[in-house]
Amino acid sequence: MILRKANILPLWLVILSLFAFRAAASRGDKLPEFRRCVDICEKENCGDGPGATTIPLLHRLLLWDCPAECDYTCQHIVTDRRVAAGEPIEQFHGKWPFYRFMGMQEPFSVFFSLLNFLAHQNGLSKITSGVPASYPLRKYYIIFAYFGMVSWVFSMIFHTRDFRATEQLDYFAAGASILYGLYYAPIRVFRMDQGGKRIQSLLRAWTLLCIAMYTAHVIYLKWYDWDYTYNMTANVAIGLLQNSLWTWFSIMKYKNSGRLWTTWPGVVVAWLLMAMSLELFDFPPVWGCLDAHSLWHLGTVGPTMIWYNFLLKDSLDDMAGQRLKA
Repeated sequence: MILRKANILPLWLVILSLFAFRAAASRGDKLPEFRRCVDICEKENCGDGPGATTIPLLHRLLLWDCPAECDYTCQHIVTDRRVAAGEPIEQFHGKWPFYRFMGMQEPFSVFFSLLNFLAHQNGLSKITSGVPASYPLRKYYIIFAYFGMVSWVFSMIFHTRDFRATEQLDYFAAGASILYGLYYAPIRVFRMDQGGKRIQSLLRAWTLLCIAMYTAHVIYLKWYDWDYTYNMTANVAIGLLQNSLWTWFSIMKYKNSGRLWTTWPGVVVAWLLMAMSLELFDFPPVWGCLDAHSLWHLGTVGPTMIWYNFLLKDSLDDMAGQRLKA
């Protein structure tokens, strides 16, 4: 177990450095042939005269204007020429040159984000139908599901059209979901929902601390510095804390009960680490639309489904234990 713990942190640090590199590196949009292509396209197609290109209605609804159409078209013209010449495919504006589908910039990422949304929605249904309203932790799990659904809605929006606003909403929603995961973890593990005035005061302080951390996080990114490296560092740190807590909880539960379902949190953590490692093997999109990042989104669907099954099992087991004590 010590060896596994020692291996987790370097993996996350490597992934973190990769994200920082990818955020800063984008050679495609600096290529002279790409810039010339865009200039020519805009001059020939983006005027007000009879030669102006008509943009399809669906694209206009998704805010594709003429310069954006030229940018998209030139990405693929340059990419096709580079592939024919045996040259590597380059990223443009920090992204691979994806083929659109119904105006969506990254169709597979949108679809896999939808699957994650449905996994949280299904999990919410399991909690609301399977856990009695009297169970004190039920409300925390319901809120967790809503945080998850909202974050994946904004992920779908961002991968449909990448604008500054959609990027910020995606990052802020994801950050809120991750931080809420850390918020409710100790409430369940240490049963902070129970106890006297001292425990309740501790719970209020923990709640205020998490709200303050998220507020400071948003203020820093929004009004001080939109820093990709900082954002990833913060999310990785929060993720490591809650994953470590749930892994410890899982080990203790299994030692005490010997039941297989108590190992599910550890399975989820290991699965997520393996899925996240896809980002280490970034590659140009297969068929022009399936890349490592979209596969990372696909890789989070299964763990989400397992997680809600664990929450349901754990809740029912906890209530059964309380009845026996009574």
